Amino acid sequence: MIVGVPKEIKNNENRVALTPAGVAEMVKRGRQVYVQENAGIGSGFSNEDYLHAGALLLASIEEVYGIAEMIIKVKEPIEQEYKLVRKGQILYTYFHFASSEPLTNAMIESGAVCLAYETVELDDRSLPLLVPMSEVAGRMSVQEGAKYLEKTYGGYGVLLGGVPGVPPAKVLIIGGGIVGTEAAKMAAGLGADTTIMDVNLKRLRYLDDIMPANVKTMMSNEYNLREMVKNHDVIIGAVLIPGAKAPKLVTRDMIPTMRPGTVMVDVAVDQGGCFETTKATTHDNPTFVIDDVIQYCVANMPGAVPRTSTLALTNATLPYALQLANKGWKQACQDNMPLRKGLNVVDGKVVYEGVAEAFGLPYTPVDSIL
Repeated sequence: MIVGVPKEIKNNENRVALTPAGVAEMVKRGRQVYVQENAGIGSGFSNEDYLHAGALLLASIEEVYGIAEMIIKVKEPIEQEYKLVRKGQILYTYFHFASSEPLTNAMIESGAVCLAYETVELDDRSLPLLVPMSEVAGRMSVQEGAKYLEKTYGGYGVLLGGVPGVPPAKVLIIGGGIVGTEAAKMAAGLGADTTIMDVNLKRLRYLDDIMPANVKTMMSNEYNLREMVKNHDVIIGAVLIPGAKAPKLVTRDMIPTMRPGTVMVDVAVDQGGCFETTKATTHDNPTFVIDDVIQYCVANMPGAVPRTSTLALTNATLPYALQLANKGWKQACQDNMPLRKGLNVVDGKVVYEGVAEAFGLPYTPVDSIL
């Protein structure tokens, strides 16, 4: 199978889908890998690094899409890439289909085989290809919250960890999964007064056991949320329903009850966001203000730390990529149930129920196409 790695062209996306080490593993197994020139520059990998690993370089994204049987990416194709995707081609990347109807329709029309990192699911319901970027985004959410809390950026002017004699900032984290857990670790480590909310009492017990003393747990419900948002300096949205739109937990009418200069960070933006006011932003223009409350909704947060993110992502995605390249998508998905759950759109059919439900599209059970 011929594998292609295009350069990411989404705004300020500096990650790359395969490291040179990943390319070398592909080549060692007899796969031909084409990498677009300068695809790895943003992550600190030179063209020479890829050549040394056994890749062939192509000058343009059109050439990569044109020759590859399987495209490995980081982010979903954007509009100028839609026309490059062809029938039967495997696309292996983060798609987050439920947050974008145009992308979903474009991939249906393409006839491609779309395997989404974010819905590959193990027997214990964990999401192995989402975990590394969730870890990065969770930790980053606190960094960004602390930065925009500075008065220079319009924030309330509070130091996250406080100083002796002055209380620390209060951080509210909605969601106790990977993102929320990593965010709580960071916030607590910086000395913030941190509360993490979740609907799963078993999860809250676990978090209560492992977190330091400055992290409190609370059951998530509308009443508690309405009370908590009134007096917290940073509010982090970390809610995920695999493959489906995130629920809108912080509603528009809650925002005027917050203190001016509060910072809201929506890490769920890729799945439509868990704040009602969320709209995707970019690293070029990361925030907007509603009722004197700052909202940070960058859709590819880990793209700001591409070296770390690329290494972490390849560690997770490569074993599945090797199976796809060695066996073909059908055999690989028959042999590997977690990978099978990554199938979202195949040959014009929506085969992931959450995506079909998001847009009222016909749903085809994945077993019927294998």
